[in-house]
Amino acid sequence: MSKSRSLAIAEENAAAARAEEKAAFLLRLRSGGIRDLDLLRALEKVPREMFVPHRFVDLARRDLVLPIGCGQTLSEPSLVARMIAALGVGPDHRVLEIGTGSGYATAILAELAAQVRSVERFQTLALAARLRLERLGKQNAEIVFADGLALPASAGPFDRILIHARLDNLPPSLAALLSEEGRIVMARPHARLPRRQILVELRHGKDGEMQETELGTCRLQALLPGVAEVL
Repeated sequence: MSKSRSLAIAEENAAAARAEEKAAFLLRLRSGGIRDLDLLRALEKVPREMFVPHRFVDLARRDLVLPIGCGQTLSEPSLVARMIAALGVGPDHRVLEIGTGSGYATAILAELAAQVRSVERFQTLALAARLRLERLGKQNAEIVFADGLALPASAGPFDRILIHARLDNLPPSLAALLSEEGRIVMARPHARLPRRQILVELRHGKDGEMQETELGTCRLQALLPGVAEVL
């Protein structure tokens, strides 16, 4: 067999393996309860392997938390999918994301929403995420290096707010950025088991208080104030 033919067969086998991995990836998400077809299409379209360090590319389609640098992690795809599904993002929505990380969820949100503004406190991560989104041609997503807990009121309102972190309580300044019919998804400590976390969806209530719906357990890092002075 010629060398060129051997290379062609190897490329065909690699393409078939990637297709099988992608199919298994989507099947796991569907079996985990993700039914939104637009979200599933977005998850299929955005290559997670592009958002992880090269040494973890082989693990990108598995349901694993992966390190991305600066002491931060990329959440497992099942959790990312649960959070975005709970947001109920529509094509006319303006979305705020706090905790850009690698930009993976930002790219998925950009597939679903009209506009995405994503805030990251690590400049290194913000720059890398911005480059990835540019490579994917996502012109409706903006990455901002800033403190997600100190956004000005003039930045809002947003139809949806996704916080990739744990907060003990939702700061009033973030609630004020949410539109009247908007939703926020974030993690908070479990009321009776502080070492555990609950994923919650929040909406404005009629009495002026935020109404909360619990969405099951999760594990996310705490949202820290300020921007990182190093990295």
